[in-house]
Amino acid sequence: MIPLQPVLLSGGSGTRLWPLSREAYPKQFLPLVGEDTMLQATWLRAAPLAGDTPPIVVANEAHRFLVAEQLRLVGAPVPRIVLEPVGRNTAPAIAVAALQALDDGADPLLLVLPSDHVVGDVDAFRVAVHTASAAAAEGKLVTFGIVPTAPETGFGYIEADANARGVRHVRRFVEKPDHATAEHYVREGGYYWNSGMFLFRASVVLAELERFRPDIVAACRASLDAAKRDGDFVRLDAAAFAACPSDSIDYAVMERTDAAMVLPVDIGWNDVGSWSALWDVTARDADGNAHQGDVISVDSRNSYAYARRLVALVGVDDLVVVETDDAVLVARKDRVQQVKDVVAQLKAAQRTQVSLHREVHRPWGSYDSVDVGEGFQVKRIKVKPGATLSLQSHKHRAEHWIVVRGIARVTRGDDVFDLRANESTYIPIGERHRLQNPGEQMLELIEVQSGDYLGEDDIVRYEDAYGRTG
Repeated sequence: MIPLQPVLLSGGSGTRLWPLSREAYPKQFLPLVGEDTMLQATWLRAAPLAGDTPPIVVANEAHRFLVAEQLRLVGAPVPRIVLEPVGRNTAPAIAVAALQALDDGADPLLLVLPSDHVVGDVDAFRVAVHTASAAAAEGKLVTFGIVPTAPETGFGYIEADANARGVRHVRRFVEKPDHATAEHYVREGGYYWNSGMFLFRASVVLAELERFRPDIVAACRASLDAAKRDGDFVRLDAAAFAACPSDSIDYAVMERTDAAMVLPVDIGWNDVGSWSALWDVTARDADGNAHQGDVISVDSRNSYAYARRLVALVGVDDLVVVETDDAVLVARKDRVQQVKDVVAQLKAAQRTQVSLHREVHRPWGSYDSVDVGEGFQVKRIKVKPGATLSLQSHKHRAEHWIVVRGIARVTRGDDVFDLRANESTYIPIGERHRLQNPGEQMLELIEVQSGDYLGEDDIVRYEDAYGRTG
């Protein structure tokens, strides 16, 4: 029996769900539906199919610690995390996953799954993978087509024989249609939404990539051959991967190969590509409202609200209201695709809200900038049990640390000492220092910075447990 290798694609930025999803913390790392994040849910539905095989994850280098920690929390076997220095779409991502699988000494079936989709019927998903396995084992490139429930214009379509059973040959791939064309597809039958999920042998998809896009395979092979292995991380060579053309697996292979097949499935799939799509997959009350967080609704209907603090909706219909620590979105539900225009304006203005939340996650924990003014900044810092920050200094700022909870082991110059709740210390400008949590509970402290420059790039690192430089 051919082993099955899950490949989780986790390189997306998820800006269509701004302000909750941001470049540094995109939607695959958020618990948008249920308690698990979307990445965790993707692994959990694939895990029983994989047995003891750990996933290969292709991810943005900046997200490497988020991927590793989130999969650890749900008990995944230690994954092989392939780090992209730049995004190059799905064809290169699948190419490096196939090359990595073959380098590991096997030629498995690659189950390629975007890590930011919702699948409501997990049992039906697993049955579909089993059904597609025979064709994939025989050298076919199988994609999973979603049986359409509406004339959706936001998805590409796959045309196949509506009268065939099970896995069937692809007639053609169709670009996103206008509404009238989408209505025709649904009425005609034989058209399925393109889900971006695939099942094929590693050697077969690589051979087809070699056939149609040898330039992509050559660049991916060079980037993997020159990769740096850092524990569970495979750091692709930046120069070689940056030279790789950007292309989707659909354009590069699936639309050109004679081995493309599709299995129509009805698995409660949603790509959660907008706030209105999230409203579709979230439990709603009798008035059609979907709420997460502290929300009160009065005489309001068919609205979505996400709140960190109390949000009240009064007399509104078909709205989306999203409240985070540093931004609020209010939009008509039928106009949420224009969130991308907000993100574009933020990028043009070089606003930090396009990429960072107020609370910024780091491999050792997180920091939350609770107040900032001329010459000062106040942060709430959380350090995980056993974690340590880099040995560092600052050229422009001094720091005052006050412990709120837990034990802080402080290195300040040549001194090393512990602080507990309500104890504090001062770090002068230019002093080498380090913060560690030797305890078994989260360390929380307040940091007050003072100086003429308070940017995050004012860090000189001398030692770092996470391989960062600066």
